[in-house]
Amino acid sequence: MIPEIVFELKQVSFAYDGKQPALENINLTVTAGECLVILGANGSGKSTLLKLLDGLYFPTQGTVCAFGKPLSEDVLRDDDYNFAFRRRIGLVFQDSDVQLFSPSVLDEVAFAPLQLGLSRAEVSQRVDSALTTLRIEKLRDRAPHRLSGGEKRRVALASVLTLNPDVWLLDEPTTGLDPRSQSWLTEFILEQREIGKTVITATHDLDIAEKIATKIYVFDEEHHIVASGEPSEILYDHELLHRCNLVHYHLEAAQQSKHN
Repeated sequence: MIPEIVFELKQVSFAYDGKQPALENINLTVTAGECLVILGANGSGKSTLLKLLDGLYFPTQGTVCAFGKPLSEDVLRDDDYNFAFRRRIGLVFQDSDVQLFSPSVLDEVAFAPLQLGLSRAEVSQRVDSALTTLRIEKLRDRAPHRLSGGEKRRVALASVLTLNPDVWLLDEPTTGLDPRSQSWLTEFILEQREIGKTVITATHDLDIAEKIATKIYVFDEEHHIVASGEPSEILYDHELLHRCNLVHYHLEAAQQSKHN
């Protein structure tokens, strides 16, 4: 059985205000069930790519297809298509404060399913399930802006989990998390992969990339994809990682000498 193509990008470029390049000639295919990592230094275009996949931005050049259909402003003006698309895609921003806006965690997590027109009983069931899965039941009455960084990240994930998306888009998910929270997040991503979800993670964190990726695309600082392949191939290409500002040779040499 041929896997469904979730996203296909052909010769995609994007520039902010038509002047500041963020992506250059990107060709990329994502199939259902992949746990894809977009690896690159800060400013390489990773976040911009996720926003293109979420239909928040649209390419300056080239085409983006989602689930076999072109993804464009015109297509998303169709309310039925837009509604169906938004149900299948869940984007978790790098900065949780951008995503969280409700007065309580309960309101935050309930917001998305309420927009789907579900019954109160169904919304309540989804909210309770998300709070339990993310282990934040005790936070339900707290104000999101008063939570720690790790707690905010869990609330942001819970707010998307209530949609039960087919595709997760995660932007630098380990930023600001302590080691315990990073470990928990890794487990959460792997659980999503195991149940057949497609997960696309933009990061410069080599450790999480090694743990979760089934395939890696590497961006350079000129906003191009310069390599793609299996994690075992990409993450041990030290020349490639150094060229893309993902490792520093002096640190890498010290780490290598420790293991020898």
